[in-house]
Amino acid sequence: MSAQRPAESIEIVATLPNEGDIRREDVRSARARVAVLIPCYNEERTIGDVVNQFRAQLPFASIYVFDNNSSDQTAAHAAAAGAAVFYERRQGKGYVTQSMFRQIDADAYVIVDGDGTYPAEAVHRLLAPILNEEADMVVGSRLHIESRSEFKQLNVFGNRLVLRVLNAIFRVKLTDILSGYRAFNRKFVKGLPLFGGGFEIETELTIKAIERGFRIIEIPINLTHRPPGSHSKIRLFRDGVIIINTILTLFRDYKPLTFFGSFGVALMIVALVSGLIGVAQFMSKATSMLLPLAALAIGLGLSGLLSLTVGLILHSIARRSQELEYQLEMLAGEFRRAQAASNPEHGNGPEQK
Repeated sequence: MSAQRPAESIEIVATLPNEGDIRREDVRSARARVAVLIPCYNEERTIGDVVNQFRAQLPFASIYVFDNNSSDQTAAHAAAAGAAVFYERRQGKGYVTQSMFRQIDADAYVIVDGDGTYPAEAVHRLLAPILNEEADMVVGSRLHIESRSEFKQLNVFGNRLVLRVLNAIFRVKLTDILSGYRAFNRKFVKGLPLFGGGFEIETELTIKAIERGFRIIEIPINLTHRPPGSHSKIRLFRDGVIIINTILTLFRDYKPLTFFGSFGVALMIVALVSGLIGVAQFMSKATSMLLPLAALAIGLGLSGLLSLTVGLILHSIARRSQELEYQLEMLAGEFRRAQAASNPEHGNGPEQK
């Protein structure tokens, strides 16, 4: 949990001021260590091309493929294309993302799925706001009004449903929260605790970025269909339920007063209605339902008050946690500046496994 974020920190920018791709020379001159992270599970048909495409676009970057228990030749094809291959035995994209963020050291990060559906040439537009220190996370939006993505109608419906729920709860205007094509700065990658193990990881990244005040920019990209023989690993209904549950869980964690307070107020309204019905029955001398209605009103009223009390207590705890986290971030920033001043030549590339 973080300190109260300023409104501008979650302003969603549709495009860069200049639509043209940032030149490779501009990226190289920034002397940034760029890491391309590719989580993979049974993507032998596409992973070689994905690695080659990103190598062509970012010849100075380090490319890492994290294999998640593939039963095919994904790892071998990735290594043959020149990528450094790592392994994550815990099954799930979320676990792979946690492992990538923990193990790889760089100044700027790009994460992209290994299925060949995301355009490698768009990586310059994703990296530009990170390298120019204009954003902490840049999202390649497949659903932006300027995007021409190739989606199945059922997938579009699922994505938009999740998007509307998140935008309504957290009061933002994002266009794509489930994109697998993103860029981050080092502060974001090393400072964000992640716990989701599956496909809910993009939702967790987005919500925590919003609530911790990270700067988010969305760049429209065009998603393409998977090549023949390549299959999606997402199970629409099961993973959709998990994603919605993640949104509600993080809503409870980051906005406890709103979450429990809304529930408490709803219970108290029902209690009031039950009590009024009981009073009406008493006035009309129809006492057959008087006792049950009175018991219901009292029970619901007490439950509502209890829920409000829980929300207030958790809200107070959350605020103190925000203050503590802010102080820790300040100390970490001071430590990094002192370390950089004492060792200006630090950093020759991402750490190897």
